[in-house]
Amino acid sequence: MSNRQTKTDVILIGAGIMSATLGSLLKELVPSWKITVFEKLASAGEESSNEWNNAGTGHAALCELNYTSEKPDGSIDISKAIKVNEQFQDSMQFWSYLVNSNLIRNPQTFIMPLPHISLVQGEKNVAYLKKRFEAMLNNPLFHGMEFSDDPTKLMEWIPLIMKDRALDEPIAATRIESGTDVNFGALTRILFDHLKSKNVDIKFKHNVDDLKRTSDGLWELKVRNVESGTVEHHTAKFVFIGGGGGSLPLLQKSGIPEGKHIGGFPISGLFMACNNPEVVAQHHAKVYGKAKVGAPPMSVPHLDTRFIDNKKSLLFGPFAGFSPKFLKTGSMFDLLGSVKPDNVITMLAAGAKNLGLTKYLIQQVMLSKEQRMEELREFIPHAKSEDWDLLIAGQRVQVIKDTAAGGKGTLQFGTEVVSSADGSIAALLGASPGASTAVSVMLEVIEKCFPQQLKAWAPKIKEMIPSYGVSLVKNPELIQKIHASTERTLGLSSDLHHVKRA
Repeated sequence: MSNRQTKTDVILIGAGIMSATLGSLLKELVPSWKITVFEKLASAGEESSNEWNNAGTGHAALCELNYTSEKPDGSIDISKAIKVNEQFQDSMQFWSYLVNSNLIRNPQTFIMPLPHISLVQGEKNVAYLKKRFEAMLNNPLFHGMEFSDDPTKLMEWIPLIMKDRALDEPIAATRIESGTDVNFGALTRILFDHLKSKNVDIKFKHNVDDLKRTSDGLWELKVRNVESGTVEHHTAKFVFIGGGGGSLPLLQKSGIPEGKHIGGFPISGLFMACNNPEVVAQHHAKVYGKAKVGAPPMSVPHLDTRFIDNKKSLLFGPFAGFSPKFLKTGSMFDLLGSVKPDNVITMLAAGAKNLGLTKYLIQQVMLSKEQRMEELREFIPHAKSEDWDLLIAGQRVQVIKDTAAGGKGTLQFGTEVVSSADGSIAALLGASPGASTAVSVMLEVIEKCFPQQLKAWAPKIKEMIPSYGVSLVKNPELIQKIHASTERTLGLSSDLHHVKRA
């Protein structure tokens, strides 16, 4: 056992898309800073960022109906959709900057153009979709969106879904061609290769067991080599906890007051993956439906074309499930271990409030393959069981906290940054839209934790993300400019990549 102490400027915990993004931003802003990354697994992007563990949707709120709620007066609130789309534009601009600066190459290894479609059935849902379309149509962020309730038109857009469908109720869809499929696993690995070339010290198979504040204001981490068992101590001025579901236990160990009264509720996901190339060839879009009544927002059913390992795949899901683990590679005691004296009331209140959700998750776990196929057949009427296999996706840990609006033990759906008052430590909690909004979320970390450097850094941030600090919605010309330049740089022009449909 060694007690070697290593000093560094910045420590990033977890080699996922968040640490990769924060590290890449900081390396551009302060190339001289010494950055060390610790990851308990053998390679980068193996948990939530992995391409098989998330839906790969470039979440730009083009097709996700849970971002556009209907208000009591019947009007559609698109404010969340605007926010998510603007955040995704930050990511697109930063990725383009990295490509244009020759810091990363071959964007098609991680991003592909793919239409985003919302599909609904039933008179009430069709009326809602039409109102949503009208609310979004005049917004420059959603330029190019089309609406149709004509089955012939829908047959052109989504042949696999429309084929042999009994049209006993109204059906409608919106489509926008400028959607994307993003391989966040590949992107994470590309960014870590880039960081390695910039002398960032990346230590795989190293687990952060504990962290504490030293008398001189630094953070000291107790890091264990998973293979040899040796323990090292590393100190840094700034620590970022980006360990997905593993972030909450470390945030609790830090002892910062901002980390108190927060709990986590783990939800696992499953996808059905199509193994028949003939079926895969008939679908070319991400098609999102509406969550069933009583189902949580992250269980919106969708049928997705994916591009993974240079191959076109087709996934349907997600089916939610429950496991007490906080990570796929976590422990069965994660949930129990996260209950502390300061959050026990919050956790109990959440349990009492979310009995319906708990029941739903347990029912989902108990589904047989045939029952899952029945849900898939709502999308593909003649889906054959032998064409589909079950795939276990990543673990998500939803944040539970006391809020003014929801009271004690409110379950939060989204991505959240928790940082100390002095900005020396920050943790990322939560789930979707996560990876898609990584750049704007990491800019939030930089703003919260480095306020004194922000003025000096602003010009460089503007160079990397031209829309930084500007409302895109209020600047339609800037949107057009950004769309044109990111599409060109990332190779997303639809004519460049049009995948011929079978």
